[in-house]
Amino acid sequence: MDIPQNDSASNEALLTICLLAAFSDGSKSDTEREEVRRIATDLGVPDPAGLVRRVLTGRAAIADAAAALPGQNEKLLAYEMALGVCEADGQLIAPERAFLENLRSALQIDSSQSANIEKTVEPLVLAPVATPALPAPEPAAAVDNGSMILNYSILNGALELLPDTLATMAILPMQMKMVYRIGKTHGIEWDRSRIKEFLAVGGIGLGSQMVEGFARKFMGGFAKKMGGKLVGKAAGQLTGSAFSFASTYAIGHLADQYHRGGGRLDTAAAKQTFANLQAKARELHARHLPQIQEKASTLNPASILKMVTGSGQP
Repeated sequence: MDIPQNDSASNEALLTICLLAAFSDGSKSDTEREEVRRIATDLGVPDPAGLVRRVLTGRAAIADAAAALPGQNEKLLAYEMALGVCEADGQLIAPERAFLENLRSALQIDSSQSANIEKTVEPLVLAPVATPALPAPEPAAAVDNGSMILNYSILNGALELLPDTLATMAILPMQMKMVYRIGKTHGIEWDRSRIKEFLAVGGIGLGSQMVEGFARKFMGGFAKKMGGKLVGKAAGQLTGSAFSFASTYAIGHLADQYHRGGGRLDTAAAKQTFANLQAKARELHARHLPQIQEKASTLNPASILKMVTGSGQP
């Protein structure tokens, strides 16, 4: 679903619903909490600390956020994003299901509408990280993982240039597939849970990353902050593209370094390494922007779904 350019009240309501979804399982880590606070601040939300505090203390009501959305399209969009955020960590647990049921009621979405959204979102977000269609990998010594990481970075930078939520939802599954493929070149096969643990060591929360991707699209706060002034939609998309390119690049190289280092990774060192890799990748984004834009021109919902659920290759 395309993300409309709404007013500030609608944007804050959408962000509130995404944050409520991120914390609906009741067990988010300190990493997730820190990331969500940073996201709200970076987006230029008025009183970001207050918004996050209201969400964490249960004082941000689903009904109030739903009432601030002006029309049915925005309400369907809110449910789609909330479902994507809840499922980013894997299969839904009971508190998340209860949250989504309450959200459906507050948004006045009927069962057929929610079922249609679930049929679209779940195959994408919950796609297996292992893809049988991929050929058996060569040993790490014979594989140029750098080229593979760059290809995934270009793809995810391209996905950020697209206006719809499904493109944003595809970024995280593609990052997980990349980490899986890197592990395979080192003779190690990780499942989704192990990849999630690895990303957490680097300070990367799955739910918060999904929230951040959505929020960049409907709020554009990153473009305002990084440019020093409010800029247009195209500039905001390029900023989002640079962010997804850089995070994918950093995740890939962190995973490769982890395996080459014998599977040892200190949390503090991992976070610093990730930050350094992101900074380097942001500089690379401009160099690869023509490739990113060309890739974006070839993408559509059907091709995105095929990549995530099919070959898994960028």
